[in-house]
Amino acid sequence: MKQLLITLALAAAAGTALAQATPVGLWKTIDDETKAEKSLVRISDVGGVLTGKIEKIADPTRQDANCVECSDERKGQKVLGMTILRGAKADAGKTVWEGGDILDPNNGKVYKLLLKPIDGGKRLEVRGFIGMAMLGRTQTWIRVE
Repeated sequence: MKQLLITLALAAAAGTALAQATPVGLWKTIDDETKAEKSLVRISDVGGVLTGKIEKIADPTRQDANCVECSDERKGQKVLGMTILRGAKADAGKTVWEGGDILDPNNGKVYKLLLKPIDGGKRLEVRGFIGMAMLGRTQTWIRVE
């Protein structure tokens, strides 16, 4: 009986670890230059397609900021609550999510997107690029929940 309980506990823990190895959840974004927290982004899965919205902006002076540089339907919208990540889908092995795009609300530019959970899902590599994935930059986001 004791061995059965241990086995069940280990199986439950493994299931939790696997569930966390996805981009779905709340993420802390980090400024590339200052290494300070910039925002919190919640990534959701709707029918196998990921979207990400800004839930919190760390800088209190930017709480009411609008995306003045955006050139699509988000132009002039509030950055807080804005969908900045959209359309990513899992590859066959569910180790990378690709397709879709990500918006940098600071400059209004939209990039192709590649997401890769690392460290058992505790961190997320977010790669924005134009053309080929080699021509871009990667940020590492930290899981909050």
